[in-house]
Amino acid sequence: MTSPAPAPLKDAVGGLERDGFVALLSKLIGESARLQNDPPVHRPQEDLVARHVVDALRPVSTEAGGGPLVVRKVSYAEGRSNVIVEYPGTVPGRVVSFVGMHMDVVPANPGEWDFDPFSLTFDSEDKDKLRGRGTTDCLGHVALVAQLMRRLGEVKPPLKHSVIAVFIANEENSSVTGIGVDGLVKDGLLDKLKTGPLFWIDTADKQPCIGTGGMIPWHLKATGKLFHSGLAHKAINSMEMNMEALKEIQKRFYTDFPPHEKEKVYKFATPSTMKPTKWSYPGGGLNQIPGECTISGDIRLTPFYSTSHVVEKLKGYVEDINERLETTLDTRGPVSKYVLPDENLRGRLEISFDGDVMNGVACNLESRGFKALCKATEEIVGHVEPYSITGSLPLIRELQDEGFDVQTAGYGLLKTYHAKNEYCLFSDMAEGFQVFVSIISQLEEEV
Repeated sequence: MTSPAPAPLKDAVGGLERDGFVALLSKLIGESARLQNDPPVHRPQEDLVARHVVDALRPVSTEAGGGPLVVRKVSYAEGRSNVIVEYPGTVPGRVVSFVGMHMDVVPANPGEWDFDPFSLTFDSEDKDKLRGRGTTDCLGHVALVAQLMRRLGEVKPPLKHSVIAVFIANEENSSVTGIGVDGLVKDGLLDKLKTGPLFWIDTADKQPCIGTGGMIPWHLKATGKLFHSGLAHKAINSMEMNMEALKEIQKRFYTDFPPHEKEKVYKFATPSTMKPTKWSYPGGGLNQIPGECTISGDIRLTPFYSTSHVVEKLKGYVEDINERLETTLDTRGPVSKYVLPDENLRGRLEISFDGDVMNGVACNLESRGFKALCKATEEIVGHVEPYSITGSLPLIRELQDEGFDVQTAGYGLLKTYHAKNEYCLFSDMAEGFQVFVSIISQLEEEV
């Protein structure tokens, strides 16, 4: 007598159960004040979240003796854990992974919010809305994928693919390295994920994000000569020089790094951009022409250009301007100047870059992971509209360079990402759960 065919995965697993999801998310948001990542003021303790995840999965883990899930905590710094969870499949080398659900959050100032950012609350007029810091980025995704893994452990569907979830520390700040997914990759703990698609779950709006931008933080310092504003002919106005220099640098940047033809294919909202975002100077009176000042900003670079090449180009621009101040930069008024020959004094520009330069990502549009994500999105959400942004996601380009087939998606709301009054919708998370189940089902059919 033959055994009955197993039920389709989506029927066996079902949908996202609201009470369990909300209960876990409430615990995670309740820890969020201690998950803020902005050192040295805020040093997150991701282990607080890791414990809740492990506790939620323990009844269906091998640790408890009654479940299939293999759960492992990995820490590279005190109180800052990563969690790797595996639902073992039956075919070696067949794997699908969900990675990037990070357990830290950006800071929140309670005085600027309409509700407590550090506890999960509900909108009185809309029970679908779940409010609190981390609901969209990224504790909502932590709870979502934890519930997926728990459900697999409960149902125990016969899968050929191993399903692996990796909850990570330290995504929101790059001043400390080696303690999150970068440490796991370095130690080879994610090597087995290279044989199947890796879905980075940390974007928003339920659509495949197929491209992100690189980011280069820069600082342009101008040094002139401080002097009385009533004797402007004896000064080198660092502010005027810096504004004119930035104008020239931007003009050269946009000439050398114009809109790329692939940006249309990937549906980038903008091409590469260079813009100032901050001014600083040592201070002084209104009647003093400043002797130095700094303009800071960033470059957002589509992934079809190299960040290292851009950095070298900018250094070259500044070097050339310094050598030809008199002929390269416009002056402002009849006595404005950047060189004082009688004093053998020249203004000078310096450009520097922060260490957290990030490269952008262009996902592989021919991979089985991308095709499965698109099909699942169309099936569950009702339409599929892949998009790209020049916002930056840390770490994923490094994964791609290491040989992982990285695709990105997320089920929070882009309009509340890193924002005051952050929230997500339970209905969006529920669709995300179904998308994940559909992806697994599609991959199973290929074997």
